Amino acid sequence: MSPDREQIFLKAQAWFRSTIVENHARNTQKLVHPREFNINPFLAVYLANFLTGNSKPESIAKALVYPRVLSTSITTSFGTNIQKFTSTVLEGFASTTTGIDIEFIDQVDGRKKYCQIKAGPDTINKDDVETIAGHFRGVIKLAQTNGLKIPFDDMVVGLIYGEQKQINGHYKRIQSQYHYPVLAARDFWHRLTGDENFYLDLVAAIGSIAASSNYRDELNLVINTLAKHEDIIELSANAKPAKK
Repeated sequence: MSPDREQIFLKAQAWFRSTIVENHARNTQKLVHPREFNINPFLAVYLANFLTGNSKPESIAKALVYPRVLSTSITTSFGTNIQKFTSTVLEGFASTTTGIDIEFIDQVDGRKKYCQIKAGPDTINKDDVETIAGHFRGVIKLAQTNGLKIPFDDMVVGLIYGEQKQINGHYKRIQSQYHYPVLAARDFWHRLTGDENFYLDLVAAIGSIAASSNYRDELNLVINTLAKHEDIIELSANAKPAKK
């Protein structure tokens, strides 16, 4: 393993531990009060029964907490911290060009790439398309002013994770309408490092941190504390089986 490869793995592990795992734990600890949720009394009771077969306070608490900690919270955290990932893990490729996150020599075609980093295949919206295209046009125009020529396909969007077949319509528009390549994770990491297996090895490296993240006892404490709140107890008490 080359020093650069090892360094990226170590930085990625440190980023995941400090930014994702620790933030996730802190955000989970806040969920001991109903005010942290926009509770729909109809769905909360239904989901509690769907999940556990009853609408006891503990079941309602689980129906509220599980979606937040296993999906919404952690997914949002990963996406919102992608710039920190870029500045921490990929600092050696940092760009000083406005609107560009990193610059690197493509290890596949040997050309210099100007790249915006995005989290995954479904992490941009309609407005982001125009912003990205605007940044790329600005770089190309500035280069022309300075007597340089940057081809469209050297302006790229790099995805940290995901596959080409998963990219949403907004990424597809970047490719079809504006002709800027979107490099899905395996292709992106290959071009950045020259290693076809780098992406899978990076997933494994971060996975080693994830495998040691056992928060079961703390999560149960959060659920039990939430279940004891009077609002949850009242919601449970008002949930009565429908008459047949």
